Amino acid sequence: MSWSGTGEAFAASYAALCAGTGERLREIAGPARGRTLLDVGAGDGTLATQWADAGWQVVATEPEPSMREVARSRHPQLHLASDGLPQLPYDDAAFDVVTANFVLNHVPDPRAAAGELRRVARELVIATTWSASPTALWGDVTSRAGLTAAPRVKLPADRDFERTADGFARMLTESGWCVQVSELTWTWHADPEALWRSVTGGVAGAGAFYATLADADRARFRAAFEELIAERAEGGRMPMTQTAAIAVDRRG
Repeated sequence: MSWSGTGEAFAASYAALCAGTGERLREIAGPARGRTLLDVGAGDGTLATQWADAGWQVVATEPEPSMREVARSRHPQLHLASDGLPQLPYDDAAFDVVTANFVLNHVPDPRAAAGELRRVARELVIATTWSASPTALWGDVTSRAGLTAAPRVKLPADRDFERTADGFARMLTESGWCVQVSELTWTWHADPEALWRSVTGGVAGAGAFYATLADADRARFRAAFEELIAERAEGGRMPMTQTAAIAVDRRG
């Protein structure tokens, strides 16, 4: 899955969803006390800015140019770098805390990437992944439209991991983490127009699938989306229950 050019569409839609873990992550890390933090795969910079506002000395890394452009526009004060996994240009234990929010589920070698996160952390590493699909709505839309969903592109068997909390924990243990994994469930009340923008903007699997459709099938897809919004929306918002696995390795 390519995230190229999706910065604006992501920032207008799923950035708010991914920020749903932010409060829990800051609780895990504890008070800032001027500590340093590296936010890897920072996207539009929402969470990195929240860390900075809470008193952390933050470096945010994001390799995708359109994401960095949005982050610079929305958060000009953020210390932003273009570095990305699997190799980070920092010394061992360079940061007190390292975070990667919904990053390891997108990299080509999760174990190598997880090991690199741990290498540059002195006290604490926190990573998240989805343990229940955040985009089940689009499967319902596809089915309602009478279309055949694209199969999920999987990593090679020796690199992939089971997309559950237990599977995440096993993968991180194999990467050298002394890991504890918990789950967080919350309801995201999404703006339907923002959801639709994510699709037309090519975000995630639904956006990639929509890009392959002919005009007639796109019309069916849109009609099915509008039907489901009419059936499920509450007060003009779409309630979507999400579950994330949160992994913690306390190094110090």
